[in-house]
Order: sequence, then structure tokens, then C-alpha cells
Amino acid sequence: MNIYTVLFFLQIPNQHNAGAGSHQPAVFRMAVLDTDLDHILPSSVLPPFWAKLVVGLVAIVCFARSYDGDFVFDDSEAIVNNKDLQAETPLGDLWHHDFWGSRLSSNTSHKSYRPLTVLTFRINYYLSGGFHPMGFHVVNILLHSGISVLMVDVFSVLFGGLQYTSKGRRLHLAPRSSLLAALLFAVHPVHTECVAGVVGRADLLCALFFLLSFLGYCKAFRESNKEGAHSSTFWVLLSIFLGAVAMLCKEQGITVLGLNAVFDILVIGKFNVLEIVQKVLHKDKSLENLGMLRNRGLLFRMTLLTSGGAGMLYVRWRIMGTGPPAFTEVDNPASFADSMLVRAINYNYYYSLNAWLLLCPWWLCFDWSMGCIPLIKSVSDWRVIALAALWFCLIGLICQALCSEDSHKRRILTLGLGFLVIPFLPASNLFFRVGFVVAERVLYLPSVGYCVLLTFGFGALSKHTKKKKLIAAVVLGILFINMLRCVVRSGEWRSEEQLFRSALSVCPLNAKVHYNIGKNLADKGNQTAAIRYYREAVRLNPKYVHAMNNLGNILKERNELQEAEELLSLAVQIQPDFAAAWMNLGIVQNSLKRFEAAEQSYRTAIKHRRKYPDCYYNLGRLYADLNRHVDALNAWRNATVLKPEHSLAWNNMIILLDNTGNLAQAEAVGREALELIPNDHSLMFSLANVLGKSQKYKESEALFLKAIKANPNAASYHGNLAVLYHRWGHLDLAKKHYEISLQLDPTASGTKENYGLLRRKLELMQKKDV
Repeated sequence: MNIYTVLFFLQIPNQHNAGAGSHQPAVFRMAVLDTDLDHILPSSVLPPFWAKLVVGLVAIVCFARSYDGDFVFDDSEAIVNNKDLQAETPLGDLWHHDFWGSRLSSNTSHKSYRPLTVLTFRINYYLSGGFHPMGFHVVNILLHSGISVLMVDVFSVLFGGLQYTSKGRRLHLAPRSSLLAALLFAVHPVHTECVAGVVGRADLLCALFFLLSFLGYCKAFRESNKEGAHSSTFWVLLSIFLGAVAMLCKEQGITVLGLNAVFDILVIGKFNVLEIVQKVLHKDKSLENLGMLRNRGLLFRMTLLTSGGAGMLYVRWRIMGTGPPAFTEVDNPASFADSMLVRAINYNYYYSLNAWLLLCPWWLCFDWSMGCIPLIKSVSDWRVIALAALWFCLIGLICQALCSEDSHKRRILTLGLGFLVIPFLPASNLFFRVGFVVAERVLYLPSVGYCVLLTFGFGALSKHTKKKKLIAAVVLGILFINMLRCVVRSGEWRSEEQLFRSALSVCPLNAKVHYNIGKNLADKGNQTAAIRYYREAVRLNPKYVHAMNNLGNILKERNELQEAEELLSLAVQIQPDFAAAWMNLGIVQNSLKRFEAAEQSYRTAIKHRRKYPDCYYNLGRLYADLNRHVDALNAWRNATVLKPEHSLAWNNMIILLDNTGNLAQAEAVGREALELIPNDHSLMFSLANVLGKSQKYKESEALFLKAIKANPNAASYHGNLAVLYHRWGHLDLAKKHYEISLQLDPTASGTKENYGLLRRKLELMQKKDV
């Protein structure tokens, strides 16, 4: 604490004429600037330990409500359905698969290469003993808390600069500014998607290693002054390595190399853009003698950063291949516009929406695609005002950052803009098409720059106004409102139903929102309500084939076959390679007794998805209905080869062989199936029936009893076991299980008839005994 007291009252002569090697004026100026916030933050929380403790706890409080939430939205595909998390998948496969578990070489892969993030999911899965979401959520909350704590050090560099004691310890010259900025970062509601959505861990891990890379690069300058060039090179190389780790968590991580370069050139090298521009315009010959151009250390570091970035991109290109990810128009409609002007206007409008989410994170949505943001097709659209306002503010900030006579103001604004813009570049559509319109998760790192600019703005405002209490009230109000918004938004991310319904008020024109609500309702068995939302999704987006497919499925189950066929036929016309829709169309056609059309639909589905066990299963059912028994058995066998745990296919094979009198073959298939799926009670039941007919009563009884133990309320299990006892001569046991079966299902006519036969037999036996 003494160092701050000394610095606040330190008087330095010749401030404006100090040389480049004198750091004392910077100490004085930055300390005075930091005191402009002394009416907001009390000195009792300024020591680094207490500041970090406060920030960490506040970050946990904001998002603690999501700790016991479910897996929601993209979590299902990235975690629950991702085989890369399970022990059966070799660890080496993580380096050849994308974030969703698909092979990078696949045409359907999104090319999102994040093996280290998937590895943390796998560790979570192992430690939790399965897909228990609490462990996954707790890790995310702790990661955000840790990153927020790390932000105190990052902001102290951005606001206070790099200055060290004689022992090589960095001076923390802006305790209030760094604490306020870290609090603003910790409580920003736009971070909810990254923290409360488990998939957001990619952004959290990327941010963690991004910041460590930046701080590591900063250390290069401490060590170079103390121990020579070798230590400086070590820290630069370590920074590049941490940048590579960040990129393996999420692609955005590579941008830290660009930020480090900007920091080195403009802050460490004190490169004055305004001065250079003036010399170029006046053709000043002294330009050739610029210190930066003669600074071999700077040129060497730039070479290392450039080589490191090129190496990362080359390795990534070799792993993922040259093919771009396959995005559709509904993912990013602006990128498919024919006019370059329309694309440019809409891209810039998207930037303004991202800026608005940072400024006013009240309207948040899990998905901003599919009509949520209608395209701007003309400059007469009033929304053009938003992008004009954005560029007016950005140009003003850039001019201040590059042209201000105050070197400290230049540094803070430059680094603030650097953190705001550089990490956002991969999501900007400038270099390649991205698969979204607006995504709150990509603002996690850019929000660092926003917090820098906002904190600097509060400091500047406090300096030029006497109403300091009003400024303090505004700052504290923003922190409190953002905390409250984080708590509310975290609650909305606890379940899919809450998350999807919260989006209706923000994006009522988003077809995907209605689709997801419908899917959630259908999963819960509320088909009537699900139909309403699916119909609305199709109305909003008449080419929404997934909504058509799901709606067609529900209508098929409700026996509304004609409309189901129309919807599914339209879906495959719009997307001819939609295998699931072809299969469902085949099921509907089979129900309508249009067998040839159904077979053709199944075959088309398999053509587009060769490994499609469910389609082979349904094709087998079609052949069984047509009494093409050999074809049916072959189709079901294909299903079990592709998916050995396909219980329905195994069962149908056993039953068909049983019904056609091939008991030995049915028994062999049943035993093979139980070896692969030993706990499937339906397979036990089917095989028990076969063994009973083969008079292997003891083994059949054991399987029946095991099946009943697994599913005690199945009336048919008790009824068939009673038949076995009846044949076997254990009449009392037969009577017992007939009665249990009839209690469970009084309408079973076959069981009633067999029970009647048994009772008459028992009565005759009693008469003979008499």
C-alpha cells in the first residue's frame, strides 16, 4: 500500500520533456488519473489480493444460479451425443474430429477444431461418472471467476503500463481503474451464454490462455531489461505457445498474436502514427531514421510472432483440409446476398448490434438466425442509422487513440480498441463466412476492450465534472443492474424450456426459436402444442426442412398421413439429400400401403446416408409386411452390423425366424444378440419363447424370470411364462402367472383363453382325485 501513497504524491520535474527512458512521468500521470475514481472505489479493497477476491466472488455470485442446470441447446450435440467424451473412443481421435465429434474430413463438418476443449469435457465426464451436468456447469463458473480475477492483472497493465521495481516486480499503478474494469467484466450479462451454456467453455478456455499469452508477452520486457535477450525470447516463445493452446480451445485464440504485436509496436515501441503520417505527407527524410525501424529487438519479436502465426495456420490447414465448412443461407443470410453493397451494409449492421449488446445487454437470445434480424436491402432502411452511429463513435475513438497528444490516453484507447476489435475479427465475415448472424459467445473477449473504454470514460467524466457522487451512483447502478440481469439470465439457461421461451420476446420472427420450443414440447409428449409451434416455424421459414420433418413425424403418429406425406415430400424436394426426411416419408408411404414408393424412399435415404441403421430396420419391416422374409432378415442384419445395440432389429429377426419355424436359427440369433446387449429384457423374452418351443424349459424359465425382474409390469412376460409352466406341467405356477398377467392386462384375450383351459384342466384333475 505504501507504494501507492508515494506515487500519488510524487512530484516529477520536466514532465513534458522527459525522454523515452524515463518512466517516472508515466507513474505520476497514471496515478493522478487513477485518483479520479477514488470516489467510486474505497481504498480498503485496492490491495491486489482483496481486489481479486472481490472480483472472483462477484463473478461466482452472478452465475451461481446455473450450477445445477440441464444440458441445453448445443450441449446435446457437443456433449451428450459426442462419442469423443466416452472412454471407448481413443484419445487420439480427438485430434482428428471437430468440436461435435465428426471427422474433420467429412463434408458435413463445421471445421470447428477444439480438441483441448473436448478433452476437458471428457475429463468432466470421467470425474462425474457420466453425463451429469452439475460438474460441467461448476467448472464453467469457476473458469469465469478465474478469468475475471486474471483481468485485474491485465487491466493493471492496460491502465498503468509496464513499470517495475529494482527487483523486477511489476508496479500496480492503477488499482482503482483495474478493479472497476474487472468488476464490469465479471458482471457483464453478455457472458451468460459462455458461462451457463456448457458449450461456452470453448470461449472461456480460449480467453484464459489468450490472457495468459498476453501477460507472458508483457513479461518479456521485464526480463529483457534484467537478464538479456535470451529471457526475452523465452517469454515471447511461451506467449506464442499459449496462443496456440488458446487456438486449440477455440479458433479465436490465434488473434492474441495480433494483439501482442499491436501492444509491442504502439506501446513498447512508442510508435506514433500521427507523427509518421505527417512525415510521410511532408516527405520528411528523417522517416528513414525512425527508431522502430532500427530496433532489432522489435523486428525480431515481430518475426517470431509472424512465424508462429503462420505455423499455427499451416498446421490447422493440414489437419482440417482445404474444404470450407458447409453453412446455409438460414445460418448467415447476408453472406449469401448477391449484392456486395447489401452484404457490406448488413455486416456493418451486425457489428452495430454486437456493440449494442455490449452497451445494453438486456435483450439476449440464444440464437439470432432465421429471420430474427431481417436483411437491410436498401440504404433507405432506418436501421442504417445504427451502423452510421457505430462508425461515428469508432472513428472518433480511433482518432483519439492515434492522434492525441497525451501518450497515456493514446495507449489506453489503442489497447482498448485492440481488445475490442482484434478478437472479434474471426466473427466479422471479413476473411471467411461464419455460421451465425450474431452470437453473444464471441463477445467474451471483445468485452475486455469495452470495459477498458467504459472505465476510461468514467475516469475522464469524473475529472471534468463536479458531480462525482452522481458518477459514482451511475457506476454502482450499472454494476448492480448487470449483476441482477446475470442472475435472471442464468436462471433462463437452466432448462431448455425457459431458454427457448425467453427468446420469443426478443426474436418472435426467429423460426428456430419456434422450432426448438416445439421440439421441447414434443419430447415431453405435448404433441398438440408442439404442432402449433412447428407450423409457425414453417410459416416464418417456408424452407425449414427440419421443422417440416418433425411436424410430419407427429402427424404420422396421429395417423394424419396425407398431410404428413405432403410435408415430408416438400422437405425432400427442398433438400434432396435429407436422409431422415426420406426415411420418414417411407414410413408414411408404407402406412398408406404404397409399398413400392416406400421402398424407393428408404433406398434414397440409404444412398444419402450409407450408415443408417434405423432406415435398414424400417426397410426390413416393409419387406416383412410383403412376406419377403429373406430380404427382411438381410435388412435387419445390416441394421445390427451398423448398430450392434439395435434391439428392435435383433428382436424382429428372432420373432420372424420363430414364426417361420426356424427355431435353431432364431435361438442362435437370440444368443448372439444377448451377448451384445446382455441387459435387454425384450431380447430375453423373445429368446425365452424360442427356447420354450424347443422344450428347453429350464433355460427358458431362467430368461423369463430375468426379464420379469427387469420389467415386472409387462403382462405378456407373465402370460408367456405361464404358458411355459402350463406346457411343462407346473400348473400351480402357471395359474399364479396367468392371474398376475390378467391383473396387469385384463383385456388380453389369449391369456384369458389359456387361463380358462388351465382352470378346466385343474377342475378335471380335482374330480379324478375325488
